[in-house]
Amino acid sequence: MGKRKKSSRKPAPSRQKVPLDTAFTCLFCHHDKSVTVRLDRKEGVAQLVCRVCDQRYQSKVNHLTEPIDIYSEWIDAADAAQREEQAPRRPAASSSRPVPAPASIDSDDD
Repeated sequence: MGKRKKSSRKPAPSRQKVPLDTAFTCLFCHHDKSVTVRLDRKEGVAQLVCRVCDQRYQSKVNHLTEPIDIYSEWIDAADAAQREEQAPRRPAASSSRPVPAPASIDSDDD
């Protein structure tokens, strides 16, 4: 006995790729669509620039990097810098050991 023929399926319609944004809101001056990202894949460098306040950021790129990735890195770097600035800094030469008490002058050990 033979198998039944399957009805031929039509190819599924291809999905439309939604283009990602290339202009973003500045973190510092809050202007909409004032930040642009330029990717130089040959040099492996991306440059982010705000046209209003001239804020700049530069990062490395690879063949998968998109402008939204550079913008996200910029946000993360700005947050990290702000956290580092707000954190109280400890003296570099401090230790957790207690400081020995200075010897008193009135000592009668002699």
